[in-house]
Amino acid sequence: MFSSDPVVRVKDATIFQGNQAVLNGLNFDVEKGDFVFLVGRTGSGKSSLLKTLYADLPLRLGDISVAGFNIRGIANKQIPLLRRKIGIIFQDFQLFPDRTVTENLMFVMRATGWRDSLKMKSRLVDVLMQVGLGSVEKKMPHQLSGGEQQRVVIARALLNEPNILIADEPTGNLDPEVSSGILKVFQQINRSGTAVLMATHSYGLIKKFPNRVLKCEDGKILDSNKELIELKSEEDF
Repeated sequence: MFSSDPVVRVKDATIFQGNQAVLNGLNFDVEKGDFVFLVGRTGSGKSSLLKTLYADLPLRLGDISVAGFNIRGIANKQIPLLRRKIGIIFQDFQLFPDRTVTENLMFVMRATGWRDSLKMKSRLVDVLMQVGLGSVEKKMPHQLSGGEQQRVVIARALLNEPNILIADEPTGNLDPEVSSGILKVFQQINRSGTAVLMATHSYGLIKKFPNRVLKCEDGKILDSNKELIELKSEEDF
């Protein structure tokens, strides 16, 4: 059923790292089709916020809904269902090193309830084409460049047609040219209607691909949709 609700809605939320509150009184939405950069210096709460959104950290104060799931008090059995609605992409690729690209993707499909082998093969080809990779299905991760491995990771995140991609420093280990290629993949996915929330330290990428910015600073989040955020150099991160 079509819903006009935001993919992410954050209301009066406080984000914790251990017992320390790192972000307080957060209020923002991410709508369908939004592309949002999340920035802030190391330790400002970016990763903790993302982990709270996909229920890796508990939400203790306030309310957050993601893809129709209420994150506060979410039951353990609901977390896999939530994560089928979101694609999560990390800086370190987390591919099985002893399995081919096909085996890596098939593992995720089987783990998330796919059973029909023809549909699985068709979807695998679709997502690899979507990220600009052909004929890598039989390759092992070590046979791929860093940029190709990250594209496989993005393909893996797309398997279940998520409402949103949550990416934590997805270009952190890649050089600038390869990073730009990865950003173009995210843009293309975003144009097809999938929201993207991407944490980054790269001032260059934000300058090259201007989009909405959420900035973690002094325990708050500044939102470029509501106020002017000046980012002049890498030192702002």
